[in-house]
Amino acid sequence: MQSKDTSNMKKLLNEREGIHVWWRLLRPHTLTASFVPVFVGTMIAFNEGTINWLIFIAMLIASLLIQSATNMFNEYYDFVRGLDNDQSVGIGGSIVRDGIDPKHIRNLAFLFYGISVLLGIYICVMSSWWVAIIGLICMIIGYLYTGGPIPISYTPFGELFSGVLMGSVIIGITYYIQTETITSEIIWVSIPITIFIGCINFANNIRDREGDKRGGRKTIAVLIGKERSVALLGTLMALAYIMTLLYIFIGFLPIWSFITFLSVPKAYGVIKKFQGKKTSIEMMPAMGATAKTNTMYGMLLGLSLLITALL
Repeated sequence: MQSKDTSNMKKLLNEREGIHVWWRLLRPHTLTASFVPVFVGTMIAFNEGTINWLIFIAMLIASLLIQSATNMFNEYYDFVRGLDNDQSVGIGGSIVRDGIDPKHIRNLAFLFYGISVLLGIYICVMSSWWVAIIGLICMIIGYLYTGGPIPISYTPFGELFSGVLMGSVIIGITYYIQTETITSEIIWVSIPITIFIGCINFANNIRDREGDKRGGRKTIAVLIGKERSVALLGTLMALAYIMTLLYIFIGFLPIWSFITFLSVPKAYGVIKKFQGKKTSIEMMPAMGATAKTNTMYGMLLGLSLLITALL
C-alpha cells in the first residue's frame, strides 16, 4: 500500500498508472539523445548521395534500445545504492513509487541489450564488423554509467561520456555504416550535437544536485555549485551555436543550417527557467527545456541536410 507522501508525489509529478509506469521507466525525454545523432549522421550521408533506409531503421531502433536500457540500469542501481526514494524526481519512479520488482527492470534492460545485439549483427553484415567492437564498447559504458564499482555517473565525467558516446560516436557510426568511411569533417560537425546531449545530462545533474551531494556523487554540479553550473550550461550551448555558425561559413554545413538558430530562444529559455529556482521540482521545467532544445536543434540540423540533399 502506498504511503500518503508517495501518493502526493505521484500526483505532483502527474504519474499515472498502467502502461504509463513502463513508459516513464524509459525516460522518454532522454530518448531524443538517441534519435537525433542517428538522424543527423544519416542525413549527412544522404547529403553525400548514400543511404540505406533499412540500416537507418535498424541503427535507430538499436540506439533507442541501448539508451532505454541505460536508463533502466540507472533506475536499478540508484535504487540498490539507496540514492533514490519515493520523493526523488527526475526518475521513472517504477521501483520506489510504483513497486516494480527491481530485478524485473534489470532483466528488461538486459533484454533490450540482447535485441540491440541482434540488430547490431544485421548492421555489421550489411557494413563492417568493426562496428560490433564500437557497439560493444558503447554497451559496456552504458552499463558502467551507473553499474560497476565506480559508476561514471558518480564522477565529474558523466556529461563527457554521455555526450561523446551519444553524440560523436553514434553520429560517426551512423555515417560509417552508410558510407563505409569516416572523415575529420564528420567528427567536427558532430561536436555541437555532442555538446547539446551532454547538456541534457548536465541539466539533470543541476536539478539533482542536492540529492546527488547527499548520495556521495561528485558531479560537476556538486563540485562547482548551482549558479556556476547554470552559467557553464549557458556557455556550452552558446559554444554549440558559435561552432554551427563557423561550420556554415567554412562549408562544413550547408547554408540551410541557419535554420538551427530557430532553437536559440528555446536554449535561452533553459537558463531563464533555472534562474531563481532552488528545489528539484522547480527545476523540472528547465530540465525538460534542455532536452527539447537538443531535439529542436538536432531536427533542424538534420532537416537542413535533407533539404540540401533533395535540392
